[in-house]
Amino acid sequence: MTAVAVPASDDAAGAGRRYARLARPAVLAAVFVCAACGLVYELALVALGSYLIGDTVGQASIVLGVMVFAMGVGALAAKPLQHRAVIAFAAVELALALLGGLSVLVLYAAFAWLDLYAPALVAIAFVLGLLIGAEIPLLMVLLQRIRAQSAGSAVADLFAADYVGALLGGLAFPFLLIPFFGQLRGALLVGVVNALAGILLVGTVFRQDLGRRGRAAVAVAATLVGVVLCGAYLMAEDFEVTARQQLYRDPVVHAEHSRYQEIVLTRAVSPVAGAPDLRLYLNGDLQFSSVDEYRYHEALVHPALAGERDRVLVLGGGDGLALREVLRYPDVSSVTVVELDPAVVTLARTDPQIRTLNAAAFDDPRVRLVHADAFTWLRAVPGTFDAVIVDLPDPDQTATAKLYSVEFYGLLRRVLGPSSRLVVQAGSPYFAPRAYWCVDASIRRAGLTTRPYHVDVPSFGDWGFLMAVPADDGAPVLRVPADAPPLRFLRPEVLRAAEVFPPDRGPLAVAPSTLLEPRVLEYSREGWRGY
Repeated sequence: MTAVAVPASDDAAGAGRRYARLARPAVLAAVFVCAACGLVYELALVALGSYLIGDTVGQASIVLGVMVFAMGVGALAAKPLQHRAVIAFAAVELALALLGGLSVLVLYAAFAWLDLYAPALVAIAFVLGLLIGAEIPLLMVLLQRIRAQSAGSAVADLFAADYVGALLGGLAFPFLLIPFFGQLRGALLVGVVNALAGILLVGTVFRQDLGRRGRAAVAVAATLVGVVLCGAYLMAEDFEVTARQQLYRDPVVHAEHSRYQEIVLTRAVSPVAGAPDLRLYLNGDLQFSSVDEYRYHEALVHPALAGERDRVLVLGGGDGLALREVLRYPDVSSVTVVELDPAVVTLARTDPQIRTLNAAAFDDPRVRLVHADAFTWLRAVPGTFDAVIVDLPDPDQTATAKLYSVEFYGLLRRVLGPSSRLVVQAGSPYFAPRAYWCVDASIRRAGLTTRPYHVDVPSFGDWGFLMAVPADDGAPVLRVPADAPPLRFLRPEVLRAAEVFPPDRGPLAVAPSTLLEPRVLEYSREGWRGY
């Protein structure tokens, strides 16, 4: 049998077809990975702003607005680079990997040490958007180099890979990166992946287009970026500890990121009381100081228990301190505690200092613990309660605004029986008066009658509460239960004084807060700026 000679041109054509078959999927895979990384960078900036600043809507608007604008600028800026698309794409990906990977670290440092978070956020969002915007035009050129096709077909291929990759990034951030790596290390890890995707594409499919000097330059730059990102990853824990300590005046003894928030515990010796001062912070907001928390919790709990109290509901209060006060009444037969974050309750149960402070309240057999969103839980809860104590975080974040809305208090109205009482911690009428009176207006709009009162809690300042009963029951009476256990702070004369507001801190005519118009958030921002 004789061999058949194949013309050299046929060999070249076959090799070209095989190259195109392999190269196109490689380019689309790079688009997929780069899109996922780009979306993670966006989400990381929004999430960090939510933790540090508390304004999720505002942070998302700034980040997305700036980045989308910058993407348009980046797409235009990439036009002169298209004649050197390979080296330009490599440079863009390495710069994007470096800045995106370090973005959380840089912003956290700007917040902790420099007080320049907002300018740094805008600058980083703009540069990231600029680089992301330059990717698609350059990738389009690279795709057309492999095999020319119509513009519509090429755009369809690229954007399909881009959008599917964005889905991956959107799911990976909350369900993989945050739980297993945290914000800081998660961003650094994504930066490494971003760099690898770009360098692998350039170093394999388009290696010959670089030239010797180009390959050397890309190799050196990639090595430097990899060293910086890996070094930052290894030092991330030390950096986070140092930066976090900068944010708190007292030594940090415990810190963790739960699924919902940052939980920090500090401990020092009070210069006034001379006793240990244990403080719990959630997303930077002080929840209690062990030196004077009894003032807050006695004022919150005991007026609500001046009457029937067989079944009590506590919303929030994962530290167990309000629960401790409720359980001091032996005729309370059941207490339902609805706390969103299991990590807070775990800390309250296991940390020896908090456990001593709350008198191991969660171990009491009368307690039923529910881990759920209070708003969602109230929509399905059967039955009524004799007393409801709302000890939720301050309404200074988007996530908590719904818990101070007319709709929320309407749900609470449904679980109040005849002669039942509701008490709400409502923030400071001194530091955020419009927010405080907005909560009052929202409760009244839901069909309840309120009784405002406020007490001095040195670690907080002047702090306000609202007692409420169904409008049909008349006006609520603010009093200490006749059979109250021994109290360190609350007395009848204290409550009488607590009902008095000075003229410059009296009721304000403000609109109530609803789900669609969360005015309490607006009023809180206005007030807390001066806090």
